Amino acid sequence: ESFQAGAFPFIGSDRAFKDDEIAAGGFGACADGAGIIELPTYISPIAVIFNLEGVDSLNLDAATVAGLFAGTISNWNDPAIAATNPGVTLPDLAVTPVHRQDDSGTTENFTDYLFQAAPSVWTSEPDGEWPLTSGEAANGTSGVVSAVSGANGTIGYADASRAAQEGLSTVALGVGSEFVEYSPEAAAAIVDESPFVEGRTEGDLAIELERTSQEAGVYPIVLISYMIACEEYADSSAAPVVKSFLEYVASEEGQQAAADAAGSAPISDSLRERVNSAIDLIVAE
Repeated sequence: ESFQAGAFPFIGSDRAFKDDEIAAGGFGACADGAGIIELPTYISPIAVIFNLEGVDSLNLDAATVAGLFAGTISNWNDPAIAATNPGVTLPDLAVTPVHRQDDSGTTENFTDYLFQAAPSVWTSEPDGEWPLTSGEAANGTSGVVSAVSGANGTIGYADASRAAQEGLSTVALGVGSEFVEYSPEAAAAIVDESPFVEGRTEGDLAIELERTSQEAGVYPIVLISYMIACEEYADSSAAPVVKSFLEYVASEEGQQAAADAAGSAPISDSLRERVNSAIDLIVAE
């Protein structure tokens, strides 16, 4: 909203603009009639975290993950969990699913995964606000991490970097015939396997994440943050500054700095090439 109002010459966002928002136009810092560029420059894996005494890791397919959060799987010794975890002793213990209380990009991406990968179990459309009244609500990433780590039998979802910092147990997700742990490489791989949103301009690189990919080594629950700017600026002094900053963000150095600071997954060389071509479109009126 601030970018549309012209308060900032560029922004970062946990989602790209939607078609109707772009059609409405009115991007204040842009020259009249100018388009926008949207650059997928920050890839963050979202971990499914749990706290189950004596169990360090679990292999779960999408339908089972969806069942745990939808409430159709209510006990940890459920046959669906046991089927993909032979040899693991599962307790007769109630499942306590924990979700974000606040509107968040993490929730929107997590529910998008559930909706795409397990539609017969998870029937609520993707949304930044948790759609169910069941389970335990917690505010922000810190709240979810605290709730999961503080009680036996809990399961939640959070930025993978926080999961790693807290040493929480995590789920390996079923992809094709394998189970994939989150990693920067696996998170970047799902982005490369996903198509760009159709009907966008050359510099608008919004991505439609393919959560149901069966390609080996992809991790399907990720959040993409975008750098969003004008193709053409009304203020001629803004263009070179924004362009220079975005070039740094997309560079190997900039991507590594983000990875070191926040645990994000550096974009691939092929995606960087597309991003740099989009940045080259930036000009002054």
